[in-house]
Amino acid sequence: MDIRGFLYVLAAAFMWGVIGIFAKEVLAEGVTALEIAFWRAALAWVMFVIHAAIQKELRVHRTDLPFLFGFGFICVTLFYGSYQLAIRDVGMAMAAVLLYTAPAWVAFLSWLVLKEEMTPTKSICVAMTIIGVSCISLGPSLLSGGTIQLDSFGLIAGLVSGFTYALYYIFGKKYLHKYATPTIFVYALPFGAALLFPFVEFHPKSAYAWSMLISMAAVTAYGAFNAYYAGLKRMEATRASVIATFEPMVAAVLAYILFGEKFSLLGYVGSSLIIAAVFLVVLSGSKSSRAAGEEA
Repeated sequence: MDIRGFLYVLAAAFMWGVIGIFAKEVLAEGVTALEIAFWRAALAWVMFVIHAAIQKELRVHRTDLPFLFGFGFICVTLFYGSYQLAIRDVGMAMAAVLLYTAPAWVAFLSWLVLKEEMTPTKSICVAMTIIGVSCISLGPSLLSGGTIQLDSFGLIAGLVSGFTYALYYIFGKKYLHKYATPTIFVYALPFGAALLFPFVEFHPKSAYAWSMLISMAAVTAYGAFNAYYAGLKRMEATRASVIATFEPMVAAVLAYILFGEKFSLLGYVGSSLIIAAVFLVVLSGSKSSRAAGEEA
């Protein structure tokens, strides 16, 4: 496995891990969650347009437009919407666990669509990441004897968020060979944001709120997606999805450092499982690369 691919995906996970920090600041300014999602997509689109225009990568084949718009609908409108609904109905912890069923979805879809081999090591890594995220997110409730909400609609919404999140990986693998990352998002983001628009209640915003929204778009959308897709060009989708589960661990560590939110014992266990899974992915990727080199 190309170590640059690993570092790119890890960088993307770190950038996605700070979403909560920006969101917390903007929510405190009276901006709703769906409006944050809208502006994150819309402002990042402007950045991708500038990037694509400078690189002269704005044009796409007309026959690919339905797929690019479909990507915007599934991976922006449905993903953002379903995740917010899951948070509303089953709480943030359970929503995070359901979101990070994504590696399992990626493993299945990679085998079905991309014809990637589903090895025992990959299966073990996927299971470790899901268990790890569960421990981090649900640990405090489980150890304190608290109840976990199990609303049926919320569970379905959470699973939809995990599935649509997984499609980022599959779509990227299918279209990265045809278009640069900025080109894909120039067409996908405005369509996804437009479909969110009718459900957004806009509020007046301070200069600080705008600065946080622009920074959020620059770091967690423009920067993260550029880094992630650069990594995806160099590694299998299943491996990339496992490495990306560093995101909730980064978020939990930053929450502890900045806001005093502490890990539970299960949180530490979950973090260890995620780190171990990532090391397994890296080691198995290195062995595969060596084996391929020897065969060549």
